Amino acid sequence: MAVTVPADVLHRYYRFSLYNSPFAAHDEGCAIDLYPTGDRAPSPVAGEVLDTKTVRAPPKAYAAEHDHLILVDTGDYVARLLHVEPEVQPGERVAVGDDLGELVRAGFFAPWVPNHIHLGFRAADVNPYRAAGSLPVEAGVDVEPLAWDGRGTVVETGETWARLDSPTHPAPGERFVGLAAGNGPRSETAVLDGGLPHYDWGGLLGASDGRTGRTATLAGQRVGVADGRTVAWDDLDILANGDPVTGVALFCSRDDAGVKLVGAGVDLAVGERVEVSVSRHRA
Repeated sequence: MAVTVPADVLHRYYRFSLYNSPFAAHDEGCAIDLYPTGDRAPSPVAGEVLDTKTVRAPPKAYAAEHDHLILVDTGDYVARLLHVEPEVQPGERVAVGDDLGELVRAGFFAPWVPNHIHLGFRAADVNPYRAAGSLPVEAGVDVEPLAWDGRGTVVETGETWARLDSPTHPAPGERFVGLAAGNGPRSETAVLDGGLPHYDWGGLLGASDGRTGRTATLAGQRVGVADGRTVAWDDLDILANGDPVTGVALFCSRDDAGVKLVGAGVDLAVGERVEVSVSRHRA
């Protein structure tokens, strides 16, 4: 059974992703990361706060030493929320949109990942403190797939990432978009989600037919094969103007689009023209 996060909740955030994480809690799309504007965490769920817990995070020079878990009884499930320093207490009731606390940049994040809220759901009789074991999550919005030819101009950069101007968002603020998972009429009903290829798995959001063996492509080049909506990436490298980068960050965005290249090897300047290609490893 999947838990659907409704459209009115998702539209409170400028971005979401089910697969763009290396951690077991996201396996098979069993969690969703929600990206709010600013440094505060508006609650994506309503219910009673059951517990809050501080946990040690992997040591990273750019990240906080500790992360935090918030458990909320929604009446149907127990919601698990991470990456927020809680300003709510057990026994307190929260509504959707209520302030849970300040976002935490924890060592669970890669350096190119913005602050966000991690959300997963457990049945009431399942241990809510373990990382794995959450129910599959569905996004309750139609995400528009955007075709892309692999080319673009750098419009924004950070120390470990660069964002291109292509593909462009057709209606910023109105609806969510993502990178088309293929070039044919059927494949373009799905969008790519995840870290390609730096995380083991990705997703095809909108692939409701559940077919096994469906091919996922990036800019017309095969990058993996899906089992249902989960994609096993091929053994490949992503190149930007012929130089290897860690990969492409794939997600669903409400306000902007443009491919995001990530990794310590990203050395691109604003205004630079870029062609992204796929290089396959040979046995």
